[in-house]
Amino acid sequence: MRRTPNERLGADSLAEGPEETTSGPERKCVLSGAHGARDTLVRLALAPDGAVAPDVRARAPGRGAWIGVDRQALDAANASGKLKGALVRAFKTAVTIPEDLGARVEAALRQAALDRLGLEARSGTLLTGSERIEAAARKGQVHLLIHAADSGADGRAKLDQAWRVGSGAERARQGLVFPAERTILSLALGRQNVVHVAIVDRAAAARVRQSIDRWRAFIGANERLIAASADSPDALACEVNEGQE
Repeated sequence: MRRTPNERLGADSLAEGPEETTSGPERKCVLSGAHGARDTLVRLALAPDGAVAPDVRARAPGRGAWIGVDRQALDAANASGKLKGALVRAFKTAVTIPEDLGARVEAALRQAALDRLGLEARSGTLLTGSERIEAAARKGQVHLLIHAADSGADGRAKLDQAWRVGSGAERARQGLVFPAERTILSLALGRQNVVHVAIVDRAAAARVRQSIDRWRAFIGANERLIAASADSPDALACEVNEGQE
């Protein structure tokens, strides 16, 4: 049975001022009523003219409301008027919601994930190139392994095996399949032909994981992330489950 992002991640408060966007650890989804960590949800900001827009970085001034459902559920709620009713109650004022809000949220989450990878590349916390990644993985230096959506199965398996050997994991680790192809990864990192990415800093891996997880949850990526090791919670494995979340 397919699980919604609310069931996987939780959701946050109906409406709050700019100071509250960073003060509480949880928020409440205006559509599902489920609670969850603030960083797993998406904030919707209200402009002075009543227009609603995605605020995935939760930095826009004024009042905001939070959603913890995937795009399919958001689009359906927008089309039926359920989302408008929920936001009117949350903001206690009239609102204008674009018909393509779901597409705008998806694009914003995608860009946030790509921007995060770009920042880490400039900070020197990631590696590209299969040989460099394999060497680092076998030394136990890799905290997160990412494969482009169009990467080859053999290449993924080889690096996954190196990661498993280097980490001493009892079960096989699998790198996270990024929901975009190598051309997109290459542009984000400012490098050529990026097929695989390894994060070699623990804190950076957690940051990248959070941004990708939220994007994947919203688009309903058919993959389930699990902790690869209790001793290394930022290190991920990705299990592909056909037909279910």
